[in-house]
Amino acid sequence: MRKIGLIVNPIAGLGGRLGFKGSDGILAQRALELGETSLAPQRTVEALQEIIHGMNDVTLLTYPSEMGQDEAVKSGINPVVMGTIHVGQTTAEDTKRAVREMIQEGAELIIFSGGDGTARDIMDMVDEKIPVLGIPAGVKMHSGVFAINPRLAGKLVLNFLSSQISTRLEEVVDYDNEGNLKLYGYMSVPYEEELIQESKSLVPAYGNDETWIASGIIEEITDDCAYIIGPGTTAKAFMKVLGLTYTLLGVDVVRSRKILILDANETQLLNIVNRFNSKILVGVVGGQGFLFGRGNQQISPNVIRRVGKENLIVVATEGKIASLKGRPLLVDSGDQQLDQSLVGYIKVNTGYRLSVICRVAQSRTQA
Repeated sequence: MRKIGLIVNPIAGLGGRLGFKGSDGILAQRALELGETSLAPQRTVEALQEIIHGMNDVTLLTYPSEMGQDEAVKSGINPVVMGTIHVGQTTAEDTKRAVREMIQEGAELIIFSGGDGTARDIMDMVDEKIPVLGIPAGVKMHSGVFAINPRLAGKLVLNFLSSQISTRLEEVVDYDNEGNLKLYGYMSVPYEEELIQESKSLVPAYGNDETWIASGIIEEITDDCAYIIGPGTTAKAFMKVLGLTYTLLGVDVVRSRKILILDANETQLLNIVNRFNSKILVGVVGGQGFLFGRGNQQISPNVIRRVGKENLIVVATEGKIASLKGRPLLVDSGDQQLDQSLVGYIKVNTGYRLSVICRVAQSRTQA
């Protein structure tokens, strides 16, 4: 009987829609106090529902309650439950202990649901011993160990179990305390180019590329419209050209060329779009191609739906588009119906009054 492990970080993704930059420690507690819930359980179930019919000769090892047992049972899988936890008080040490025990029990693959922080905890224990696959469920998912979305994570597991794909080393990256993206190490991952996301890469802008993109957009802005500005240097060039303060990794709002909100959360954004005609200006994650679902969860499905696809302004330097090597832009907002509505073609501003048309998809194989 083959064995795979499942570990769920029950606080993964907490605070994303609040504008928090992670979900560890005091941030998770604050998010819970404000009524936020983790996306990890739902996204784990989505992945498990894809693999349940391929589990005939496979035992799923997991940890109690909120660390995997609940999600397995909800998906119709009867798992082998290992270890003990204090429900509602799980820590990184619980994750590390779960990995160690699953390796000792003979797991040949560990699936985890979380973000870059969870990936780092698991990397500390596996040391490339066995393959690992991430179900994207955190605030930040810039590492190359995650599937593009939960459903594709399930397909990767099935393909791995049927020996259709091999593994390769992928980067584990995260922001350090100074807000710089840092490489922490590597993990072996079941690899299929169409299903696994790339690591976020820092694609340098040449000359005044980002400034020229922003200048062209600013010529067309109107004072009666609110502009929701997503994270990243290309999007924030809009703020720089206007001479405004901004939060590089947050979401800011501008109207009449003045700041309305810095580092806005979902509730504040919903209030804005209910009061004003609004547009969303969002960049493309370098190397990955994501528009939504990676570090900008405060621009939630409800916000996007109310603003409308026709009011999205996408910006990317020509170098960033080239780094995708023809792959489509991706969306993983957590709302499959919304993501499907965004599929198609969209204009991407790449210079001063210059643009290209790019395809938007939920996976790299989607037509």
